[in-house]
Amino acid sequence: MIDIPKFLSQELTLTTQQVTAALELRADGGTIPFIARYRKERTGSMDETQLRTLFDRFDYLLELEERKATILNSIDEQKKLTPKLRKSIEACLSKTELEDLYLPYKPKKRTRATIAKEKGLEPFAEWIKSKNTAEAKRVNLEKEAEKYLSKKLEVKTVQEAIAGASDILAEEISEKAEYRQYLREYFLQEGIFVSVIDEKKFPAGSTKYEMYRDYKVRVKDIQPHNMLALRRGEAEEIVSFTLSFDELSVQRYLEEQEIQSSLDSIKTFYAAMLKDAFERLMKTTIIGEVRLAKKELADIESIKTFEANLRELLLASPAGMKPTLGVDPGFRTGCKVSVMDETGKFLEYTALFPHTSGNAEREKAKKIIAKLIEKYSIELIAIGNGTAGRETDEFIAEVLKGMNRKPVKVMVNESGASVYSASETARDEFPDLDITVRGAISIGRRLMDPLAELVKIDPKSIGVGQYQHDVDQKLLKKKLEETVQSCVNYVGVDLNTASKELLSYVAGINSSLAKNIVDYRNEHGAFESRNELMEVSKFGPKAFEQSAGFLRIRSGKNPLDASAVHPESYPIVEKMLTDLRLSFDEAVKDSSALDRIEIKKYVTKTVGEPTLRDILSELKKPGRDPRAEFKYAAFKEGIKELSDVSPGMELEGIITNVANFGAFVDIGVHQDGLIHVSQLADRFVEDPKTVVKVGQIVKVRVLEVNEQLKRISLTMKSSAGTAPHSRKKEEAKPFVEKNYTLEDLRTKFGRKTEETKTEKKSLR
Repeated sequence: MIDIPKFLSQELTLTTQQVTAALELRADGGTIPFIARYRKERTGSMDETQLRTLFDRFDYLLELEERKATILNSIDEQKKLTPKLRKSIEACLSKTELEDLYLPYKPKKRTRATIAKEKGLEPFAEWIKSKNTAEAKRVNLEKEAEKYLSKKLEVKTVQEAIAGASDILAEEISEKAEYRQYLREYFLQEGIFVSVIDEKKFPAGSTKYEMYRDYKVRVKDIQPHNMLALRRGEAEEIVSFTLSFDELSVQRYLEEQEIQSSLDSIKTFYAAMLKDAFERLMKTTIIGEVRLAKKELADIESIKTFEANLRELLLASPAGMKPTLGVDPGFRTGCKVSVMDETGKFLEYTALFPHTSGNAEREKAKKIIAKLIEKYSIELIAIGNGTAGRETDEFIAEVLKGMNRKPVKVMVNESGASVYSASETARDEFPDLDITVRGAISIGRRLMDPLAELVKIDPKSIGVGQYQHDVDQKLLKKKLEETVQSCVNYVGVDLNTASKELLSYVAGINSSLAKNIVDYRNEHGAFESRNELMEVSKFGPKAFEQSAGFLRIRSGKNPLDASAVHPESYPIVEKMLTDLRLSFDEAVKDSSALDRIEIKKYVTKTVGEPTLRDILSELKKPGRDPRAEFKYAAFKEGIKELSDVSPGMELEGIITNVANFGAFVDIGVHQDGLIHVSQLADRFVEDPKTVVKVGQIVKVRVLEVNEQLKRISLTMKSSAGTAPHSRKKEEAKPFVEKNYTLEDLRTKFGRKTEETKTEKKSLR
């Protein structure tokens, strides 16, 4: 068995001490945000990404070791465990390799090989193997086969005996780990994914999968979004999707590995047996494993993109906790308007009909909006960007023209607002309000503080993913929850205003504890100190240790409670301030005084320089929100519908989603435009995430508008850089290889591989 900590230290370029310390902290109930922030001395300042990679890899290797133990025990019970096999199993570093080694010994259902063995043909198969040598002279398979004819065992003819021996040897060949690994790698490196669409069922131009109508791409070169699109098209029974390869090359490989004899009879037998072994027992399963391996890689890349987009969205600049109007636009159903105070508390609701009921109703709606703005001293107006969004934006602009008070008016991405409105969370929060009212509240609050509001919505419903419904849902859920937790703890949470949903993402706090905190707050009023958390039901020392540093109390008894300094470090801060002969407020006002502190003087066995530097940094700007300054896009007036957009227009917009193939931009016409990766910059762009991010305000130029397909093509290139240019790496371009002979084309592309819809799980 491998020494996991030692192996991980080498693989991840960490010291063994870092690995063991991090694993010990997790085993003791430590959360990743807490370990990364408050235990830097023990881990050598490992960040969240390093910790997650370490823990994921450790869990994988631990499962691998547990599986090895089970397999070794199973083979040993069969009395087939040799020292060489044990060594090979113990040295395994992947689950796929391990299962390949176990395959010959794995209990299986009745197969053609087991039936042949039941008929007494195993000795015949072994005899044939013994004749497969360079030294073997004359061999008569038919004559030898006669010895195994038996009415009782139902071996009636020589041909049946030879076929049975072939079945036994074919199964043995198909279970050789080295062959399976070679073929798997061969398909990955040399295979070609080929897709077609039935012209009779789906004429040209009738599907969203047109680019896959006659599509070829090397397996090793396929992009994640292409892989997921092909699988979705296949699942919808529109796209036929196969893996093509040179079958003659595979046959040659197997023959070179297995055939030792120069005798024609043995060579002929083995050639046929090997072809059967591959066609019947190896091809379908290994192709399935390769397809699934590429799908798993596509999942990982797509989830990474989703994580990056979600992080940018959650960490979007907050407009601030100010009196706010949340407007959920609509034509026939009207505009739903909710009022929130500076804490986000719901105050009032009204429905207006400025778009469909004539001028009198529009003027009436203007007066109502103006009255609400004055009555509640509104500073922010959040307008949903869905149906009637631009029309409502212009309507609100008309209202503001005649007013002295000028609230900031912002179009807000309302993706997921309807999901929240109908959720159990919304029902618990506003049991007496209609769904439409809840939606307007959500729109307003996500302008005030995007993070606090968006944590109430399933991340998959926020609209920043790429094929999120096609990827591994268990892995997606895990990674998105990690992302939300990371963002929440990075920003910190106001203990006295946070919802239970927001609190549940704080390190060390689960949904049950979050509810208890809110219940305690409702009963006893605002928390005055972090220590008061210990009065909350079931809130123990471990929960306090993990969470306290991420919870903020504004205007509390101890000013440090509003900072990211952990309570366990308060004595150190007090000693620092005593030595400086300054109060907390004086140190904050004159942060340069903190530069006089000699860090080494305060180092202890448990608190080192990394934590001390963090403390000093926090004291200079205690409780500062790390998110960027609030900015918003100004959509061009008069551009409300797709029909208003034309090539050449220069517009301002907001990045709403980033995918591997480009970025989507809201330009205010209810239909996001696409900036293809090749149009993101005047230079070559490998990864769109290096150029743009969700929530970023960008200036774009319209390249093309297709009203029928509702598509807008945009560019961020300069005018001089819009000429077509060749990309260094073609993305999603059908594969073409030059200089093939006709025979080459027939061999390489002419044969289509039959695939089963059921693909066995490929364990990496």
